[in-house]
Amino acid sequence: MSEFTLEDMKRILREYAGDEESANLDGEILDANFTDLGYDSLALLQTGTLIEREFGVTLPDEGLHKFDTPGKLIALVNKYLTVTR
Repeated sequence: MSEFTLEDMKRILREYAGDEESANLDGEILDANFTDLGYDSLALLQTGTLIEREFGVTLPDEGLHKFDTPGKLIALVNKYLTVTR
């Protein structure tokens, strides 16, 4: 994979973390907090694990909660994709 995109993020959130009725992934969500989108810390941890498996990256164990918006998590994943190439 060359880049982790917003569409990749939405797909993984919907497929693996659960497409909660309260979760709204339409519109401008890059800077929206995951909790405001309806995803808790457990869903975020699960999402991180699945991103690692699918994209072949290793994300930092501590501090993943600091990446609290889709935009921040996408940037982190792309940083690690660049490192692993």
